[in-house]
This record gives sequence, structure tokens and C-alpha cells, in this order.
Amino acid sequence: MTSAKSNGIFVGNMACLAAYMIFGFNIVSCKYIALDGNLTPMALFCLRAFGATALFWIWSLFTAPKEKIELRDMGKVFIASFLGLFMTQVSFLYAITKTTAIDASIMSTLSPIMTLIISVIVINEKITWSGVAGIGLSLVGVLILIFNCVSLSTGADSSSLTGILAMLVNTLSFASYVGIFKPLIQKYSVVTFMKWMFLFSSLMAIPLSFRSFAASNLTALPANIIWHVLYVVVGSTFIAYFLIPIGQKRLRPVVVCMYSYVQPVIAMVIALILGLDTLNALKVFATILVFTGVGLVNSEKTKRMAQ
Repeated sequence: MTSAKSNGIFVGNMACLAAYMIFGFNIVSCKYIALDGNLTPMALFCLRAFGATALFWIWSLFTAPKEKIELRDMGKVFIASFLGLFMTQVSFLYAITKTTAIDASIMSTLSPIMTLIISVIVINEKITWSGVAGIGLSLVGVLILIFNCVSLSTGADSSSLTGILAMLVNTLSFASYVGIFKPLIQKYSVVTFMKWMFLFSSLMAIPLSFRSFAASNLTALPANIIWHVLYVVVGSTFIAYFLIPIGQKRLRPVVVCMYSYVQPVIAMVIALILGLDTLNALKVFATILVFTGVGLVNSEKTKRMAQ
């Protein structure tokens, strides 16, 4: 039993690592799409929601055709969709135009800390010294990377108060989703849960973004932009959002959220590949801190299982 649980933790960690690596490369694709100008951010949001909804519902016909969400849980799934998909993505799309890339990145580092606090209050998550130390180490590492690596994301020349508040909403929304809904996610298969999550998100997206989507000239998109759009819809939405609940089922909420610290590492790797940045000992040290911190937060649960 202990071995099976340990394997489950390993699978959860690999799922979260893969998901946030996909999110890291998503930064580049979104930048290329934005620079092209044929698809607005809100139109892309609409396309992501509709595309992922269709893919999850089609997949559910083959993998979980008979599983249904209980009627009493539908309201909870709707709230989870509102926090984990709709508010998280909409607030980020607004914030990224109103904040500098560095300020947005710094605000996003609050997510694991918020997740830990929410988990303690809602699902009685235990605070351990190794967990606090792990968050601290990863936080130091990611801040070193943010201030010493070339940013590949779009943003404003200066940050406004509304932009900072939007990023605060972004981090708080996702932290609430991860910290509150683990019991609900464990109750259903990933495909069943996500097909309803994205359906609700799509319905919420229609009033806000469908006009931008309808006005978009998709036939005018160059071939390379089409590939980037496909990556965003299939890779960073469908596949990544399939992987995250796998991690949520097996890991503590704070561990899931801490994998967001992988994104600056991916940004650094991309910058190195493109020749926009150089590697030095400080950045290597920062990367080691990030992953050491994640390992520390993981270690307490693993020790309890081994006892």
C-alpha cells in the first residue's frame, strides 16, 4: 500500500511538472499570437474555452461515458470553474496589459503562499517547518530568476494599480481553486470533472469574449500562428488542464501550486536557446533552490506514508 501511494505521489509530481512546463512554453506562443494581431486576447480565451470543452466532451464518450456529476455537486463544479478557469484566465489577460512582466511575475509567486493559507482554513492542511522552508527556498529561487533573466512575456511599460489588483485576483482565484476543491476532484475522474469545468467556463465566456471571437478573421491567420494557436488550445489548455487534476488528486494543494515556480525556469531555458540570455552560476543556483523547495514541501507527506 505504501509503495502504491509513493508511486501515486511520483505520478502526481510528474503530471504537475509536465503541465507547468507546457505553461512555460505557452508564454512564447501567446506572445507570437499577440504580435500577429489577427486574434485578440479575449478571442483567444474564447477559442481556448470552446476548443478544450469540445475535446474533453468527445474524449469522455470513450473513457467515462456513464459517469455523471451528482446534482448536489454541480454548484461546486460551477464555482470551481469560475475560480480555476474563468477568473484566473480573464484576470490574467487584463493584468498582463496593465503590469510590467516583472511585476506580474512577482505577484504570481504569492499563489503557493495563498494556497497554503486557504488549505489550512478549509481542509485543515497541516503547516510544517519543512513546508514553510520549502516555500521560502523556492520563492527566493524564483525571484532571483525573475530579476536576472530576460522576460519573454508581453506587458505594459509600467504597472497600474488596477493591473496589480487584477494579478492579485488571478493568484487568489487559482489558489482558492487548488486549496478548496481537492475533495471534489478526488470524487470524479479527471475527464468527467474537466468536461463540466470547461463547459461552465465556456458559458461564462460567451458574454465577455464571443463578440471578439466572432469578429476575428481566422482564415487570415498565417500558418505559423495557426500552429501556435493549436499549441495553446490543445497543449496548454486541453493537455495541461488534464494533467493538473492528476496532480491535485495525489498531492497536497500547496505542492500543486508550487509547480508554478517552474515557469520562470522554462522562460530562462527558452531565452538561452534563442540567444537572449546567458547562463551563470547564480541562475543555476536559483533553479536548484526552486526544485529543492518543491522537494521539501513534498517530503513531509512522503515521510508520513513511510511510517
